[in-house]
Amino acid sequence: MDEHVMAFQNITPAKLGQAAITTGVTTLYTVPASTRTLLKEFSIANTTGAAINVRVFLVPSAGAAGTGNAFLYDVSVPANNALQYNGVQVMNAGETIQVQAASAGLTITASGAEAV
Repeated sequence: MDEHVMAFQNITPAKLGQAAITTGVTTLYTVPASTRTLLKEFSIANTTGAAINVRVFLVPSAGAAGTGNAFLYDVSVPANNALQYNGVQVMNAGETIQVQAASAGLTITASGAEAV
């Protein structure tokens, strides 16, 4: 086996979270102990008639959301529309997905897989 390939016993598809995004920084998901999580996609829906800026942070264990771990920062979600991300971000145990909006009206749904 190649020394750079990681093997996991179980990889389980999972909804990582779904929530309204508030104006304060809030945690959507925390990677469980002894687990690696693959953030595969998320969708942020804007249910209002005005564009709203959003921030998404991939925060290290025991860290705080900030510009140093911003994944999206002040990205505009168009009125009555959605912003979508598709890719793969690997997250380690204790790391979090945190979100913040400039105003009310956004909902995020994130999915991926948990590997143990």
